[in-house]
Amino acid sequence: MEAHLPAVPDSMVTTAFTLDGFTVERNIGVVRGIIVRSRSIFGTVGASLQTLVGGDISLFTNLCEESRAHAYQRMAEHAAQLGANAIIRSSL
Repeated sequence: MEAHLPAVPDSMVTTAFTLDGFTVERNIGVVRGIIVRSRSIFGTVGASLQTLVGGDISLFTNLCEESRAHAYQRMAEHAAQLGANAIIRSSL
């Protein structure tokens, strides 16, 4: 089981260029969060069966949502490791 590190709180993460009420004193740089997951053979077979009827493949949709949430958490942990107390979008 992986250890969870303290992370930048959700209230201090924004996609805006500023965080109201706060001033950027130092730019630490880019933070990242990535995770790669796969379904079990049973999940993959179930998703394959869903493709036969078309529409949303809920097994893969759920996997993507879980992966996205986990990547966000890793990004917040990475920022905290670097000494950040907030994450804001850069001007790139």
